[in-house]
Amino acid sequence: MLKDLFDLFFTFFKIGAVTFGGGYAMLPILDRELAFKRKWISSEDLVDYYAIAQVTPGIIAVNVATFVGVKKRGVAGGIFATLGLVCPSIIIISIIALFISNFESIPWVQKALKGINVAVAALLTYAVYNFAKKTVKNWWGILLYILSFCAVYFLKISSVIVVLLAALVGIVIYAATQGRKIK
Repeated sequence: MLKDLFDLFFTFFKIGAVTFGGGYAMLPILDRELAFKRKWISSEDLVDYYAIAQVTPGIIAVNVATFVGVKKRGVAGGIFATLGLVCPSIIIISIIALFISNFESIPWVQKALKGINVAVAALLTYAVYNFAKKTVKNWWGILLYILSFCAVYFLKISSVIVVLLAALVGIVIYAATQGRKIK
């Protein structure tokens, strides 16, 4: 059991150490590491965890790490996975805080951050594409995808409201399709 807990910690430590840009940018890395390489969860589980993490308080990546840890090794697994994910950030932020007064003015740091931002944008694009490919499977999904995007982008509706409304629509569609199958 202890080996599993340390495995969770170090797996998520590695993910946390190499991922910039937050939860969405982590999606491809989490998918590759957890679903394909380690087979701790399926890609579908990961998509579900992301959806749940989106509407629960806290940071998406931390919530996903906690879900995976709990699934693998209960509450202790959730704690170890979560600590593993956040430790690299704590270490890096602590080091930067020591030098923050000079850090922002260093030209190579500014250039490095601009390069990181471009890479994060590419990771986010990749994550959105893969996420849509796994979840948008029929014309209801396409319609819901377009309406959700428009609601957030054009109408500036809170993403929490959009996700909750989408959940409600999903339940209604499920109930309607199950009702047809029964008759």
